[in-house]
Amino acid sequence: MILGLTRSWSLAGYFIAAILTLPLVALIVQATLPDQAVFNHLFNTVLPTYIANSLLLMLLVGLGTLVIATPAAWLVARCDFPFRRYFQWLLLLPLAMPAYIVAYVYTDMLDYAGPVQRTLRAWFEWQSPHDYYFPSIRSLGGAAIILSLVLFPYIYLLARTAFMEQSSSLLYASRVMGCSPWRSFWRLALPMARPALAVGVALVAMETAADFATVSYFAVPTLTTAVYDTWLGYGSLTAAAKLSAIMLLVVFSMIGVERFARRKQQLFQKQSSLNEADRYVLSPKTAWVALGYCAVLLFTAFLLPFIVLCGYAIDYFNESWDVRFWQYSLNSLYIAAIVSAVCVVLSLILMFVRRVSPRKSDHLPSRLSCTGYALPGTVLAIGILVPLTFIDFAINDVYDWFGVRGPGLLLTGSVFALIFAFCVRFIAISIGSLENSYKRISPSLDMACITLGRTPNQLLWRVHLPLLRKGIFAGALLVFIESMKELPAALLLRPIGFENLATYVFQFVSDERLEHGALAAIVIVLVGLVPLIYLNRSLEQQG
Repeated sequence: MILGLTRSWSLAGYFIAAILTLPLVALIVQATLPDQAVFNHLFNTVLPTYIANSLLLMLLVGLGTLVIATPAAWLVARCDFPFRRYFQWLLLLPLAMPAYIVAYVYTDMLDYAGPVQRTLRAWFEWQSPHDYYFPSIRSLGGAAIILSLVLFPYIYLLARTAFMEQSSSLLYASRVMGCSPWRSFWRLALPMARPALAVGVALVAMETAADFATVSYFAVPTLTTAVYDTWLGYGSLTAAAKLSAIMLLVVFSMIGVERFARRKQQLFQKQSSLNEADRYVLSPKTAWVALGYCAVLLFTAFLLPFIVLCGYAIDYFNESWDVRFWQYSLNSLYIAAIVSAVCVVLSLILMFVRRVSPRKSDHLPSRLSCTGYALPGTVLAIGILVPLTFIDFAINDVYDWFGVRGPGLLLTGSVFALIFAFCVRFIAISIGSLENSYKRISPSLDMACITLGRTPNQLLWRVHLPLLRKGIFAGALLVFIESMKELPAALLLRPIGFENLATYVFQFVSDERLEHGALAAIVIVLVGLVPLIYLNRSLEQQG
């Protein structure tokens, strides 16, 4: 027993970590199996294009989000202009909008038959596409623009926090030395915020690498679509696993580069709050320019797609409000509820072991369990399918040995595979939420409880749980929302005949009929707004 922690708790942590890392291990093992015919064919034909498109898309989206988000974060954090307090949280709303829905809305508007090109042809009396040039939204550049509009809040949030935490005395010194607000931003604030910007770009790049729906809708071949096509088109799970291994190499390389870039990061001066007097007072003209920039960004990334969705939902309400909508909504709700409950329970065990045990080796399970969040949905689906299929076959072999008919695909043919995949992918969110809550609990409480002769169970139930309620609720809520929105893993692992809201909407998007699924899409968006409302409270306390 170590500080009251029995060996059973430590073993439980390692067992949970082993289960959650099983898909990653299975994927690596599957990728080493021989199946060179399909993979060599891909390598000699389309694989270089897949890799080049993936890297180029990550580069374009990373640059796009950086250019979009950094000025907005600086304006909201350090400048004073009309409605600034509202924009500090309104600019987070695009996170609630799935990228493939935004892609459909803008494709519908900007395609040849859309209202924009129709209006241009009417104004200039153009008769055919040969009379003018209009860039195609269904391209790699179009996908980069759409993903940039949806993902820029990642960088915005981190950059805004970094700008607010910078010492005002340094900015005052720059003013005394004659630096204008622009020069202070470029030469002082931006370099100090570089670590936060690097983290944001790395997150955006990983989300871009994991995106399947947008690039599939725009017919942009990337490694994500290659895994999907190789698995279902060529019927080669091993070749798909090899492609997944390449994706993992790219993703983990980005994580390594990001951590290496900030390995020597140190913060010597921090300002926890920012007074109104510390902000730059913009001239009336500049203030309206700042307001216009934030308003256009919000309108383009969230309001316009949401307004279009609402119009679709009203026009096609009778077609959308049916039994399928209710059934798929219930499917999404109960899957998300189960996943959030399981993730919270497992995270609580992992973080309790990490909290109480002084051994560094007992910190390893919680870290290993978070690796699943870096796995794109299509990659995770293969990692889930390999071990569960093996277990299904083993169960049926045992039944056959006893001369009894087996249960069939007990795991891979049910929602268990889907729930398992979501738990592997999203448990990192609940672990992060509980970790932040644990940091606010003084270790002296643990020592006092142990000194009084309490057991680990009593320490957890009587001391930790009451103090962790907010963190548990926040983690469960975030996992619930992510489970409602996850698409690639749901597409590949859902049982036959099973649909949730995400797959239901994507089918309409693929068939160019989002109008019929707009009501379901609005539900996904509105549910996604819930955690942003809670996040807004913390932003108001900071701002």
